[in-house]
Amino acid sequence: MSAVSSRLPVFPWDKLEPYKKTALAHPDGIVDLSVGTPVDPVPALIQEALVAAADSPGYPTVWGTKELRDALTGWCERRLGAVDFAHENVLPVVGSKELVAWLPTQLGLGSGDRVAYPRLAYPTYEVGARLCGAEAVVYDDPTQLDPAGLRLLWLNSPSNPTGKVLGKDELTRIVAWAREHGILVFSDECYLELGWEADPVSVLHPDVCGGSYEGIVAVHSLSKRSNLAGYRAAFVAGDAAVLGELLQIRKHGGMMTAAPVQAATVAALGDDAHVAEQRERYAARRAALRAALEAHGFRIEHSEASLYLWATRDEPCWETVAYLAEKGVLVAPGDFYGEAGERFVRVAFTATDERVEAAVKRLG
Repeated sequence: MSAVSSRLPVFPWDKLEPYKKTALAHPDGIVDLSVGTPVDPVPALIQEALVAAADSPGYPTVWGTKELRDALTGWCERRLGAVDFAHENVLPVVGSKELVAWLPTQLGLGSGDRVAYPRLAYPTYEVGARLCGAEAVVYDDPTQLDPAGLRLLWLNSPSNPTGKVLGKDELTRIVAWAREHGILVFSDECYLELGWEADPVSVLHPDVCGGSYEGIVAVHSLSKRSNLAGYRAAFVAGDAAVLGELLQIRKHGGMMTAAPVQAATVAALGDDAHVAEQRERYAARRAALRAALEAHGFRIEHSEASLYLWATRDEPCWETVAYLAEKGVLVAPGDFYGEAGERFVRVAFTATDERVEAAVKRLG
């Protein structure tokens, strides 16, 4: 039997373990700015909705409750500017990473097909291509790619890891090119509500898609906006034909969002106050870390959105990782996200206020 794992790269975070041990040895403890996992409490109204739905003995549906689908379509119209959105235009998923990793397989892609994603990117785009045996292709500008055999094009704005935002005109140009060549576009927009020096736009906005969702799907997550990484709450929205096909496959595969999580998602999408409060926390942490890093000799590039600072000391990224680990600060090496990141590190500002303050002092 051929092991599927042999198709995959080494799990990147395992490489960071020796540096984590160094950082843990700091007298004042580690400041972990590597993974970017939320640390603030789940808002009370979301916890209450989860608990209220805890008595859910029956199987949930893959497509979700009517209340969930109403919440998803309403949020897409209100927040993303989508128009005439119907239940067929949305589908809940079990966390966005699951969707990204298994999408090419669920689309029926395989040998001879090509999957494209940004040169600096979330590693799971490549993993998804490898799992189904497709060819992984990186780009700086997707419209410069050879469209032959290109079946799936990943966009990511705001970007993980760089925080770069694709403007409305650029998105419009890319969507038009993809449609011209019959290429399916999936736009990872999980950080869309975390714009700092830019106002991110969805591919579902009518100025980008022309009011038609043909050939485009947006991916959204509640992990960062609502501190729900532990809930695995996410959804896709866009082309009803594509989502209908995914629904049939996911029904057979039993890919169901837990009923209490569906109820929690409804509560989360119906409340903007907790999102604004969390943004304020992140804005303060971002400002403190950016000032400390720049004063310490780092240069910050892009980083106009998302939960990360893309930083460099103009040296190999692992030297920077080792340097900061000696100060008890753990960051992610840029080459986790592609060779183009080999002289950068990704610094998350998802640590507590107390830990961010500790990092600022150590850098000072």
